[in-house]
Amino acid sequence: MNDLLTPGVYYQRVDVSTPAIGVVRTDIAGLVGIAPRGPLDVAVPVESWRQYQSHFGGFTGAGFLAYAVRAFFENGGRRCWVVRVACKDPGAAAAARLILSSTREVWCITASSPGAWGNRLSVTVRQTSRAQARSISAASRPDYSTVESTSGFERGTLVRISQPPLAPQTRVVSKIDAISQRLWWVHDDPLARLPYDTPLTGFDPNQTILIESIEYTILVREAGRPVALFEGITLIPEHARYGPVILGTDPLPVELARQGKLPYPPRPIVVEELRQDYKDRRPIAIDIVSVAPEPLLLEGGADGLTALSTFDFMGASVSLQATDAQKELNRRGLRVFEEVEEITAIAIPDIHIQPAPPLVFDPPPVCIPDPCLPGPPEPPAPALPPPLFELPPIFTEQQIFQVQSAMVDQCETLQDRIAVLDPPASAALDQRLGTSAAVEWRTRFDSKYAALYYPWVRVVDPLRTRGGMTRTVPPSGFVTGQFAKADFEVGVYKAPANSPLVWAQDLSLVVDHGWHGMLNDRGINVIRTQNGRGIRILGARTVSSDTSMIYINVRRLMIMIRKAIFLAIQWAVMEPNDYRTQAKLRLAVINFLLELWQRGMLAGEDAKEAFFVKCDEENNPPADRDNGRLYMDIGVAPSMPFEFVVLRVGRTGNEFELTETGVLQGGL
Repeated sequence: MNDLLTPGVYYQRVDVSTPAIGVVRTDIAGLVGIAPRGPLDVAVPVESWRQYQSHFGGFTGAGFLAYAVRAFFENGGRRCWVVRVACKDPGAAAAARLILSSTREVWCITASSPGAWGNRLSVTVRQTSRAQARSISAASRPDYSTVESTSGFERGTLVRISQPPLAPQTRVVSKIDAISQRLWWVHDDPLARLPYDTPLTGFDPNQTILIESIEYTILVREAGRPVALFEGITLIPEHARYGPVILGTDPLPVELARQGKLPYPPRPIVVEELRQDYKDRRPIAIDIVSVAPEPLLLEGGADGLTALSTFDFMGASVSLQATDAQKELNRRGLRVFEEVEEITAIAIPDIHIQPAPPLVFDPPPVCIPDPCLPGPPEPPAPALPPPLFELPPIFTEQQIFQVQSAMVDQCETLQDRIAVLDPPASAALDQRLGTSAAVEWRTRFDSKYAALYYPWVRVVDPLRTRGGMTRTVPPSGFVTGQFAKADFEVGVYKAPANSPLVWAQDLSLVVDHGWHGMLNDRGINVIRTQNGRGIRILGARTVSSDTSMIYINVRRLMIMIRKAIFLAIQWAVMEPNDYRTQAKLRLAVINFLLELWQRGMLAGEDAKEAFFVKCDEENNPPADRDNGRLYMDIGVAPSMPFEFVVLRVGRTGNEFELTETGVLQGGL
C-alpha cells in the first residue's frame, strides 16, 4: 500500500537476508586461431561442433583451430568462445558481386565474412510477382487506381503497370485503402508522400490495366550446392522487405557477438545499398534489376594468411585517451577475450601452425543431361575459380614465446582464467631432441595461472593432408575439454587428469616412466599411455614455483571461489559501513564456503579446519571505515589440510578488490 492515509496497523514484508553465493561455471574455454570463414576478431560463443562449422567452416590445412574445437567438444566441453584471426590490411577480404540495373549499380552482394570461401558462392537473382490485380477503369483516377483486390500489396510495393500494346510503367504504391479497394500512387496526405509518388498517366482510362508487384528471389549456392533462399526482396527502401534490411550490411555486429546473440545459422551473404538517389529522397525513375539467367559468382575473397603476424594473435594495449579507431585497430585475437568474463581457460593452438595444403583432386566429369527428359534443362553452374591455397607462415620460437607470454600476462592481470600452453613443434615432434626441448621451454615460464602439456596428439584427419590418415595437433583442445569433463562429472576441485582422451589416436612422442617423473617434477604435464588404459593426461601441475599453487585443481578452485564471491557481494557497495553490513557479508561467505566443504571441495575434518571468514572490528578499524574501506579476510584449505590461501577482500570507493595475500601454515 503506497498511501498511508487512514490511521491503523499495516503489514509490510521486508526481506533483510543477503543474496546467496552460488558456484559459477569454470568449464568455458576461449580458443584463438585460423578458420576458413567467420567474423574476424570477434568472440563468438559456440556450444557444439556443428555450430562451430556453421559459423567458421570446417577443417583447414592452414590452421589447428577446428581440430582444437572438435577435441574440446569430444572430451566433454559444452561451451567455448572462438576468435578467428587473419591479417586485415592488406590481407583478408570478402568476396563480392555487383547487381546492375539497366542504367546503374543497384546492390553489392557480399559474402558475410572475409575469406576465399566466398569465391565459391554464386547468386541467382530472379524476378517474381507475388501479387496481381486489375483496375476498375470507371473508378480510377491519376492519383489512385481502384482494383478488384488489394491483397498482397502494401505501402512501398514496387509494381509494373501494363496495358497492351502500350509500354509498361513502374510505380510505387504510396497508400493502401482496403475498404475502398484503392492503390494510391500519390498519397492524399502531402506529409506522408513517398519520393516516388507520381500520378498514373499515359493509359487509356476506358480500359483495364494489369498491376503486378515486382519482387526478387535470391538463391545462394556454395560450390553449386544451395545454401540459402531469400524471397520477396524489394528495391524500395521504405518497404519492409527491402534487400539491405533483410540482408543487412552488418549481419555479424560486434555488439551482438559480445552478447552471445549472433544469428544461427549465419547468413552466407549480405546486400549493401549502392544507389544514393533513394537516400536523397528525390523523385526518380525506378530501375528494374537486370535478371541474368545464369548464376553470378562472387569474386575477390582472400583469407589474409600470408602476412599473418603475432600482432594478429595478441593485439596490443591502448591508453584510455586512445580514439575508437585506435582501440579497434589494436583489438585483435587474444585481446578480445578481455571483454568475456565467463572464460576460465584460454589457448592459441595456431601459433604453432605447421601449414599443410590440402590434396587437390581432378574435377568430376561434366554431367550431360538426357535430352529426352521433360522440361528445359537447368542452366549449368558457373565454373568455380581454382582454389587459393593461402597459407600462414611458420612462427619462430621467439614469436611463439611472445604470444604465450601475452596469454600468461592476461591471465595474471584478470586473475579469472588459466593459460593452457602447448610446447612448440620443435619440442613435440623432433624425436632426436627428446624431452630436453620441453624442459627448456618450461624454464621460460613461472606462473600460477598457466600450465604446460606435452607432447602433441595425433587425430584422424578428414582432410588427408600430406597424404596421411592422421594429423598431429597441439593438445590444448583436449586439455580444455578435460577441464570441462572434470567439472561436470565431479567438480572444479578434481584434478583434470587420468581420464581417457576421446578422438586421440596416437602421440607425437613416447614418454617412458622415468622421463615422466622428471617432467612432472618440473611442472610439465605429460600425456601418455599407461598399462593399456589408452591415452590419458597424467599430470595436473601449473608452471609455478609457488608450492601453494602447484596444482591446477587448486588454482581453478581458487578462481571459482574468487569469482563467485566477487559477483555475489556487489550489493554491499555503498551500503552503510557498520556491523550490520559486516555480519551480512560474513554470513553469506560462510554459507557459501560451508556448502563447498560439504561437497568435498575443501579439506578438513570440520568446517573450522576447512575455512575461516573474518570481517569485524578487528580487521576494520575506524580509520579504514572513515575512508570508505571494508575488509574481509577469507581463508580456505583447497587440497591440503591446515594449509590456507588467504583472500583479502577490500571495498574501496564503489568497487571491491580481491587479493591473495599468502599462505597460513598450521591450524586456526
